[in-house]
Amino acid sequence: MTEPTSLNAADELLWASLGRAVHLLPRTLDADMVKATGLSMTEYAVLYSLARTPDRRMRMTDLAAATGLSASRISRVADHLASHGLLSKQRSEGDARSSVALLSDAGLRRQREADAHHVAIARRRVLDLVDPAHREAVGVALERIADSA
Repeated sequence: MTEPTSLNAADELLWASLGRAVHLLPRTLDADMVKATGLSMTEYAVLYSLARTPDRRMRMTDLAAATGLSASRISRVADHLASHGLLSKQRSEGDARSSVALLSDAGLRRQREADAHHVAIARRRVLDLVDPAHREAVGVALERIADSA
């Protein structure tokens, strides 16, 4: 069976709209977040991921996976946050080859202060634009897309 060589109207709309969103949304969200909190979306994601753990620590490889960042990018972001006292990096006790990021009290405060802004941005830029009846289906579809990347 041969694959179709063109997209129907609905598929074209989805594909083109996703492409625009993938290119435009990160810059828009980042600009909104920096303006509101002084943190980039990436920095907030790192603080948020650490704040969600019971002991406010994660192996750097796990933190990279949780935030969707490469190993080198998570290291640079963590170093930047550490230079501002928001987290520290330590050698892992069980594996000297790996590092652990530990959220500081100041980092937890900063994440909590930024949280309301993050939610407001999420609502304004995404959630309020999706019919509440469709949010779960859209979320599931986006999760599948992200998981397959």
